[in-house]
Amino acid sequence: MIRKYDENEIPALLAIWEEAAAIAHPFLSNEFHTMVKEMMSEKYLPDSDTWVYEESGKVVGFISMIGNEIGGLFIDPKSQSKGIGTSLVNHIAQFHSEIEVEVFQENRIGRPFYEKSGFKFLKEYFMDGADQIVMRMKKVIPNS
Repeated sequence: MIRKYDENEIPALLAIWEEAAAIAHPFLSNEFHTMVKEMMSEKYLPDSDTWVYEESGKVVGFISMIGNEIGGLFIDPKSQSKGIGTSLVNHIAQFHSEIEVEVFQENRIGRPFYEKSGFKFLKEYFMDGADQIVMRMKKVIPNS
């Protein structure tokens, strides 16, 4: 079931983010990881439009939107490759004519997922704080 998140679920979402990010972003420094975790709790989650995927009463994934941009899409590693990410992207697609996302070039999980989901490369830039190349991608939603 997909539903809006509740503020009380921020600790559960951070736990999912931490486990999934450790697998998707092993190339990021501990300092960058710690900074992002603090920002997720204090700013990103409270200021975004966040939806969760719930299975058997437990949140196993979430997507956070800032306007038409995916600010974060993270699935509990034990629940990955089951269509949950695709379901979340399809859910938010009903509210947008196009969706954009930024993904680290070295992200061997996220980048292929977005490519498979129909996102097309727009541009890339170097993110100083992460010391990584970031790719910006866009998906046009048909019949929106």
